[in-house]
Amino acid sequence: MAATFKLLGTGAGPGVPSFYCNCIACQEARENPHFSRTRSGAILDLGEKKILIDASPDLRHQLLREKIGELSCIFVTHWHYDHFGGLGEVEFYVRLVRHEPLTLYLPPSAVEEYRAAFPHLQDVLVPEPWQFGRSYDFGRATLTPLPANHSIETAGILVVGKKSLAYFTDTCGLPAETLQRVQGVDILICDATFHGENWYPHSHMSVEQAIALGRATEAGKTILTHLAMHYSQAVTVRQLEQEIASYPGVSLAFDGLELEL
Repeated sequence: MAATFKLLGTGAGPGVPSFYCNCIACQEARENPHFSRTRSGAILDLGEKKILIDASPDLRHQLLREKIGELSCIFVTHWHYDHFGGLGEVEFYVRLVRHEPLTLYLPPSAVEEYRAAFPHLQDVLVPEPWQFGRSYDFGRATLTPLPANHSIETAGILVVGKKSLAYFTDTCGLPAETLQRVQGVDILICDATFHGENWYPHSHMSVEQAIALGRATEAGKTILTHLAMHYSQAVTVRQLEQEIASYPGVSLAFDGLELEL
């Protein structure tokens, strides 16, 4: 069995469709569930080990949809709700099936916030601060947190197996040292939150900026994720695919997209 990297969710904080929104993107997603986007997260499946990257508020639905019945550990890239809000969903998996805590790798700055937010999970998850630049070896692949440009301490994830993959859902460009580390990756999956004007230029990227980052890294493929679709100019999937069609190697992420490593 090949190692795989699967996108559990590919949306920004509101998800697509949003319950309060009737824009063209949300209408499209209601009509065609394939165009729906749950909040961002991924799973690195190494066969005997399954590493969850971020625990979105949609985690239960995501794991059921992808028929994932076990986890080995969890990496949280940063302490924003759309990336940690689903941590409580693993409680009964640990208590009733696994019978031993999961290691929760999280930002050093978030350890106390985790303990304050989830006091009932202290015997379910064991927090361990990840370290920027440290490679965590899981046998068939290594996973390395690298600095991202976001509003709080945030990591992107470099995964190296037979292929290399860089996963940066929340970032505005990349710090110079990170850009150097991911140069020439086979696959770059990156923040493309905004279509049109970028409301938060120090935290996120627009579609155009994400494509430019793919060029700067000389990635073999660039996959756009963390898509709001209704920030700041609503756009349908069909319209967006037409816009990026002229850029070789650039494509949109979708929930459930699986990439072989």
